Amino acid sequence: MRNPRPTGFSRRMRLLRPADFARVYDTRQSAAAGPVVLYAAVNRADPASVRIGLSVSRRIGSAVVRNRWKRRLREAFRMVRGELPAGNDFVIVVRSGEAPAGAAGAREIESTIASLARRVVGRRGYAAAVPAPRERPAAKPKRSR
Repeated sequence: MRNPRPTGFSRRMRLLRPADFARVYDTRQSAAAGPVVLYAAVNRADPASVRIGLSVSRRIGSAVVRNRWKRRLREAFRMVRGELPAGNDFVIVVRSGEAPAGAAGAREIESTIASLARRVVGRRGYAAAVPAPRERPAAKPKRSR
């Protein structure tokens, strides 16, 4: 019997390159709830997939706490991936606090991710949003000797 929920978390489901993260951040489409902020951008290269990137800063806590958050977020994404709107890239940023524990905490994170994704993608003008141009740092002048 097949598991009705999608399993695994392959490389195709993740944002891996800094340029992918920058594109999502630069689109400036976000929503927040509690300790989680979700940024979203349309993935025009692969309109059938949903990809996710995670950002858990050192400010959140020790490596144990950060890795707990990441495990919890990956599992929540895996469970709600089918409910998320296809053709989008999401970056989830944790702002503060301990990861919710237990089955109730897992369901809370799952519902938070799904509702934030629907809120951002459902906004007027979301599909037409383009990344803001990034300012490139000025080149340092060469020193003469």
